[in-house]
Order: sequence, then C-alpha cells, then structure tokens
Amino acid sequence: MNNMLNIQLSLPQFVLMIYLLIINLIVFFVYGLDKIKAPTNSRRVSERMLWFLALIGGSVGAIVSMHIFRHKTKKLSFQALLAVIILAQVWLVAWLWKLKTNVL
Repeated sequence: MNNMLNIQLSLPQFVLMIYLLIINLIVFFVYGLDKIKAPTNSRRVSERMLWFLALIGGSVGAIVSMHIFRHKTKKLSFQALLAVIILAQVWLVAWLWKLKTNVL
C-alpha cells in the first residue's frame, strides 16, 4: 500500500505542481472576493483579470469557485471565453504529452 503513494517527481515537475496549487488557490480566493464585492458595488475584479488568472494556470480554481460561490454562472460570454481557455490548456497538455512520448 505504501508503494502506491511513492511518487517520484523531477524538480521541474515539483515546481510546476506547487505553482499550479498556489495559482489555483489564489484564483479561488479572487473569485470569492469578487463575489463578495458584487452586491456592494465596490471596486471589483475585472473579467479580463479573471480570464488572465485562469489562462496562467488557474482554470481549475476558476471552475471550482464559480460553482461554490455561484459567481459568473449566468454570464454566458464569460463562460464561453473561460471554456476556450480551458480547451486551449487541455490541447497544450495533450500536445506536450505527445511531444514527450515521441521523443522517447
């Protein structure tokens, strides 16, 4: 059973994993903060910034926070661009995976 938990990561893989964890936590809290500010009409986080945060690796945090906070769930234009960002990220990962397996 212990052998199943023994995962070997290279340094770049470890750094990427930590980066993705941190950026997704940041995105989650930024979406939550924006949701809190929405009813008070105080200074909000721009949609452009929310998309940018998803683009740089925070798409999982964006999706999770949208569902938990019920934020930006009715705005189809926002969801459409977020879906494009996520599809581009999935395509990039698949392409990098294929590139890696072809090199070996």
